[in-house]
Amino acid sequence: MSKSLKKIDPDVHFRVLNLLEDDPNMTQRKLAEKLGISLGGVNYCLKCLIDIGHIKAANFKKTPDKSVYFYLLTPQGVKEKVKLTASFLKRKMSEYHALKKEIIAVQSKAKRDYSDFRE
Repeated sequence: MSKSLKKIDPDVHFRVLNLLEDDPNMTQRKLAEKLGISLGGVNYCLKCLIDIGHIKAANFKKTPDKSVYFYLLTPQGVKEKVKLTASFLKRKMSEYHALKKEIIAVQSKAKRDYSDFRE
């Protein structure tokens, strides 16, 4: 495992791959906005993902603005996205079940407290 991969949050890693798969033309600024992280954070993440071979970046050949890139998932990136999707869903389902359990407990306590208050 690459050193740079250890520094990328798995949720951010998953979301970047997911967003770029849907829209390879997405700018770093738009990625930052959608992810809720800084532009510098997105730049760092993209560089790491390029270094480890999960995405490749290319300039649009016909545009005069050479800073415009599109990002494509590599076959390795697609495989990693599948793994990240499974772990993301497992983690989020676990969080959902814990939150649901907590909500039920709070609702139950609130009903008891309210009924005690009314008497």
